[in-house]
Amino acid sequence: MPGRFEAALPTINKGSSMSVTRNKQLLFAALMLAATASPSAQPEPGRKHIDIPRTTVAPELDGRLDEEAWKNAVRIDDLHQFLPVDHGEPSEQTEFYLMYDDNYLYVGAKLHDSEPGGIIARQLIQNAPMPFDDAFEFLLDPFNNMRSGYHFQINPNGVRLDGIFDKATDINRDWDGIWDSEAVIDAEGWTAEVAIPFKTLNFNIDNPDWGFSIARTIARKKEELAWSSYNRQFNPGTAGVLRGIEGIKQGKGLDIVPSLTTGHAQDFRTDDGDIVFEPSLDVSYKITPSLTGAVTFNTDFSATEVDDRQVNLSRFSLFFPEKRDFFLQDADIFSFGGLNENGIPFFSRRIGLGSNGKPVDLNAGAKLTGRVNRWNIGALLVQQDGGVPGVDAPILMVSRVSANILEESSVGALMTWGDPMSGQDNAVTGADFTYHNTHFLGNRSLTGNLWYQQSWTEAVSADEQAWGGQLGIGSSEGLAGNVTWERFGEAFYPALGFANRTGITHANVTLSHAYRPRDNPWLRSLFSFMDFDQVNNLDGDLESQQLFFRAAMLENHRGDRLSFNIFHGREVLFEDFPISPGVIILPGDYSFFRYGMELVMAQERVFAPRAQFFLGEYYDGDRVNMRGGFEWRPSKHFYAGINYDYNNIRLPAGNFQTRLVQLSANVAYNSKWSWVTRMQYDTYSDSIGLNSRIRYNPRAGEDFYLVLNHNFDAEGTFRGLESTANEVLLKYTRTFRF
Repeated sequence: MPGRFEAALPTINKGSSMSVTRNKQLLFAALMLAATASPSAQPEPGRKHIDIPRTTVAPELDGRLDEEAWKNAVRIDDLHQFLPVDHGEPSEQTEFYLMYDDNYLYVGAKLHDSEPGGIIARQLIQNAPMPFDDAFEFLLDPFNNMRSGYHFQINPNGVRLDGIFDKATDINRDWDGIWDSEAVIDAEGWTAEVAIPFKTLNFNIDNPDWGFSIARTIARKKEELAWSSYNRQFNPGTAGVLRGIEGIKQGKGLDIVPSLTTGHAQDFRTDDGDIVFEPSLDVSYKITPSLTGAVTFNTDFSATEVDDRQVNLSRFSLFFPEKRDFFLQDADIFSFGGLNENGIPFFSRRIGLGSNGKPVDLNAGAKLTGRVNRWNIGALLVQQDGGVPGVDAPILMVSRVSANILEESSVGALMTWGDPMSGQDNAVTGADFTYHNTHFLGNRSLTGNLWYQQSWTEAVSADEQAWGGQLGIGSSEGLAGNVTWERFGEAFYPALGFANRTGITHANVTLSHAYRPRDNPWLRSLFSFMDFDQVNNLDGDLESQQLFFRAAMLENHRGDRLSFNIFHGREVLFEDFPISPGVIILPGDYSFFRYGMELVMAQERVFAPRAQFFLGEYYDGDRVNMRGGFEWRPSKHFYAGINYDYNNIRLPAGNFQTRLVQLSANVAYNSKWSWVTRMQYDTYSDSIGLNSRIRYNPRAGEDFYLVLNHNFDAEGTFRGLESTANEVLLKYTRTFRF
């Protein structure tokens, strides 16, 4: 379970070196070969399977399995441990029950526990992370393609957390579906009931066999159990098969989601105030059970979670993830070439944000996403208000198609059109091949990517091409590694994507080793990790080189981790680098070492502190970096946390310090009422941002929000404050399903 289970150290998608001509030939040869390969995945003979019965009586969701309907459900109790021991014997008995009717998939759970008082259940906010809690979770791959799917998770408070699988192995937690769950702790452990509406899912109505697996976490023991897993991986590629889902319905397949935001906004600098009144409407329609069309009008993002601030000591812009619901539905379809940051041809945060980073209204938008047989289809058309002075409201377009080939792989193409930041025409086309094999050499996984892109920008005739490839072998024990190579032309410009460094070749090599001793009284695992990264300009001159070596990361059975790290950097500057106001690093060749250690206490603890310390050389001076904080969860009703990042940098050109402080506090009366507050300060902006949201979630698909946003200028860390802007908003949204 990525992001929750500690499996193999992840392969890192970055970039090796060969001639340009030969690279193109190899890339297109591979793409053409992939396109002619056998179509979609078929269930492997070795995959576990279970037949699910249909029920005519729907259970009442109260968290207890005492209704007659559950007696007819199929029972799953053959779970195995995969952490800490892969396919070891579970320490506690677990029973899951499955059945379905025309409209819902039902999942029941009886999770026995020999020490019910030790059950951990401290998350009470819906759709919030729960890595520290007891939980059970399951995945559904309705197309049984071993590449995509939905992920659902429940803790003993009945709190829901969901996501969609992105790139087969990663979960995008920002997706939020509509479903119901209830849970109860009793003298034998805890029980839970879940109902997943088929209206929430895309599926092929002619496919009765779905990819499926289910798992359990026993938090105090750091123990993970699963029905179907491989190499400590829990994802669509390692899932079993749920057979016999037939005759299910999605109703008319129509969702209408009106929302209304009202409030007041005040600018204290100009003493201007405005009444906010913003109605908006989202409508989605399932053209077929596997293909969804959606339109949005006057889209409002006022209740979207704020970004985490970051300190940037590099010469290049930072990457922030997408969090807006309209862009997250079927977001995995738009993934390209395994790229994570630099070089992404489509990055949805380019839409709806102006040149100053502030939200820009979307006048209207339309989206088509889904799967037809082995084809994955995505298209997006948006008109937004002009977010840049002098630029009329642009029309922006993205289209994506890919075909499933082999057992877990795909080949596809993508095109974008439009530039929200200028009045110039811009287009990008690209093709990619992704290879994935979760059963390589018996106990490893093999991944590979090849991709090519071409941008066209008005009045530009220079090098606008980019291409690259990646090959990685993953394993939860022993050696694992990854090799990547990428080239970005000098004028490559994906206006709807993200490219913060062009005119380069980029090579990356990672190696890792995992050791998991058996029956050691205190050591759970020992990890070592090496990451070598090099960037050259297109003339072959070195620009950047980094070597990060984690000599050892020791983890005890409680989950506390201690790491020892070494870093070597080399930066070749061809022009002045203004790293801080009044501090300029001159052109030159700089080489430097830093050394550090990190201590992170397990999140399962009520009080979980963490600290990281790095010191050593930095360009032609010295740098001390300290990071720390804590998370405090005294009960399920309250949480407080602090993050602190401090740099003290001394250079011949001048000395400076940076600070980033983040304060968080959550209060949850029950699973329907929550109050989440976040305050952030950084020295780069010398400002403080406060975001506070009270949420009432009476049922899945309906929300009331009371939102307070307040900004201050600051003379120092939370001192010398002067208010600059204030916003108080009330938002209501509800999904009507037909």
